[in-house]
Amino acid sequence: MLPNRNRAQTRPTRSWPFGGMDYLDTRRKPHILAKILVAAVLTALCIIILKQSPGFSSKSVFSRLDPGVTHVLVTGGAGYIGSHAALRLLKDSYRVTIVDNLSRGNIGAVKILQGLFPEPGRLQFIYADLGDGKVVNRIFSENKFDAVMHFAAVAYVGESTLEPLRYYHNITANTLTVLEAMAAHGVKTLIYSSTCATYGEPKKMPITEQTPQFPINPYGKAKKMAEDIILDYSKNTDMAVMILRYFNVIGSDPEGRLGEAPRPELREHGRISGACFDAALGVISGLKVKGTDYPTSDGTCVRDYIDVTDLVDAHVKALNHAKPNKVGIYNVGTGKGRSVKEFVEACKKATGVNIKVDYLSRRPGDYAEVYSDPSKINRELNWTAQYTDLKESLQVAWRWQKNHPNGYQLP
Repeated sequence: MLPNRNRAQTRPTRSWPFGGMDYLDTRRKPHILAKILVAAVLTALCIIILKQSPGFSSKSVFSRLDPGVTHVLVTGGAGYIGSHAALRLLKDSYRVTIVDNLSRGNIGAVKILQGLFPEPGRLQFIYADLGDGKVVNRIFSENKFDAVMHFAAVAYVGESTLEPLRYYHNITANTLTVLEAMAAHGVKTLIYSSTCATYGEPKKMPITEQTPQFPINPYGKAKKMAEDIILDYSKNTDMAVMILRYFNVIGSDPEGRLGEAPRPELREHGRISGACFDAALGVISGLKVKGTDYPTSDGTCVRDYIDVTDLVDAHVKALNHAKPNKVGIYNVGTGKGRSVKEFVEACKKATGVNIKVDYLSRRPGDYAEVYSDPSKINRELNWTAQYTDLKESLQVAWRWQKNHPNGYQLP
């Protein structure tokens, strides 16, 4: 080859002025075409050999259905509850795809999960916003999902009263987008993470699944609208639907791998447990309890606190019991209400810190007393809350908080 190329470089180029064009010597063209043809044949042979090689696939493992493997899409899987659910699914040998826009979730939680389950085909993370229908449809077209566990949502009652349109868009409209993608791509199992806020402020306690739903804040209203969309659609399909309405979530992974780490600007809207820990850590000067004139035993709100480990167990049991043409609606709680004052005292004991408490006026959109009757989920799914000691659940979460003062960020 080299001698031919050298001769070509030394041979003078002959040209004639035909219409302003140069005529080049074409005697080399057959050699070049032959070389191109040989290269093309060799490339094709390499591709054929590679495709026949073990382990080669032109498609991602997440884009195919494998016998004995259940692929679950976990929306909001970088968030507090979603990440714990992903951890449990991975431990139970499910294939998991997390979709999250990280507006509330933490990429640090995803990295922890990736480190725990590095094997190919176990976990993938997709950064995407469920508000973008084209993106959601592409995710479904490029992956083969067996089921969707839908957690993604903004979820602060107080914030919902300040930004109602954001809540209706993020919760209701985004759920519709997910449901449309499921319909278009034949994904027929949905586990929907709902809330007790859809009940509003019932006159009778405890709350059963037959308790009328009259939500009193945009968060609860948006969730109920999403439920209604799911239920209306499921009537004319063979979908397997499970709707879990759960109560106030506390705790963290007992082995200390995951925890709750809300963004600093959202702490004022967050859970009471986060505020207690911030006070114990000295991040804030004290705890602010909003509302002392409710019609309860000590004047503070009464809630049903459910440990996150129990909550994700309920979601997995719901997935395992989901059946085509069936809709299951379940309350997930302990069945016992605890007042805010009781909670604060338990937090003081869990942290060992005498937290300063300031009592303020009520927060807009709150209700006096809410706790569940979990007998239906116990009867039909064989689920019962196991982590019911308030102080112990708080101690587990406190250990994670102390070890991660900056959340998932490095010190």
